[in-house]
Amino acid sequence: MVESIHVEGLSKTYNGTVKAVDNISFAVNQGEAFGFLGPNGAGKTTTVSVLTAQLAPTAGRATVDGIDVFQNPMEIKRRIGLVFQESTADSDLTGRENLELAAALFGVPRAEVRARVDSLLERMQIGDAADRLARTYSGGMRRRLELAVGIIHSPRVLFLDEPTLGLDPQGRAGFWRYVQELRKDHGMTVFVTTHYLDEADQICERLAIIDHGHLVATGSPSELKDRLGGDIVTIRTARVDPAVEAALKAVPGVASVSLQEDAYRVKAPRGEQLIPALVQACTQAGVALTSVSLKRPSLDEVFLEFTGREYREDGVTATDRAVRIGQVSQAFGRSRR
Repeated sequence: MVESIHVEGLSKTYNGTVKAVDNISFAVNQGEAFGFLGPNGAGKTTTVSVLTAQLAPTAGRATVDGIDVFQNPMEIKRRIGLVFQESTADSDLTGRENLELAAALFGVPRAEVRARVDSLLERMQIGDAADRLARTYSGGMRRRLELAVGIIHSPRVLFLDEPTLGLDPQGRAGFWRYVQELRKDHGMTVFVTTHYLDEADQICERLAIIDHGHLVATGSPSELKDRLGGDIVTIRTARVDPAVEAALKAVPGVASVSLQEDAYRVKAPRGEQLIPALVQACTQAGVALTSVSLKRPSLDEVFLEFTGREYREDGVTATDRAVRIGQVSQAFGRSRR
């Protein structure tokens, strides 16, 4: 299998002390949709910034489309497509003008520009608004325009950094439909970060989970779910008591018990059948229950299993903010030249 992205021993340290990314290695196959998951501050934004030649690493090596990211940053920028979380469409230009400007910046041959622009406007279903200023577009229309800008030069690798954040479910579904069409038609490799685990589950063939700068798990969504070892029964009690954990572990059929976020997570192949016995075990331990819930294996449970916390927004970190500002400033800087 040909690799589109190869990362080996990649590290990035800020201010000599803060390790945003710590010695990570992974590969993405050609034509694959690869999800890179992690909470804010985990290192995913830094990793994307390094792979897209916007940030120099502290150590390690990486290639994208066979090109060394650190030795040939300008060539990397010519070969990849990139859609940021933040809107980068120029509000003072029309949709068509945004695409024409991007085509010029990426060196699309003049003879091909009009055909490419017209094709993308229609494909993204913004043809009727092509000559309106981008500031008049809805959130979904702007996302589709920015996707079109990111692929105007037919990149072999497309980086999507939280591309659907803030869109409604219909807008998110439409955005991913266009991405899947691009993959099917052009064999494009897609590297995506997202906070929507349902998107990662549906779109990505493989996933990597990063936490505190370290890769903690990689595999297909089904492989990662299988590693949970069965259903998850979550039991919350009036108080945390070592006797409860011991009693739960003693129930026949229980695979494992762990205490996470003041709740007992019980893994079992057939969780629903064990719930009565688990409730009885807590009662016999002399601790009252406050809730019992059952979950089938899901990416939410996978994330909790490997990181010890739920996959939710914890606010933008200083590291994320600095990287984002640099990304957007660079994008706007290119558009003004």
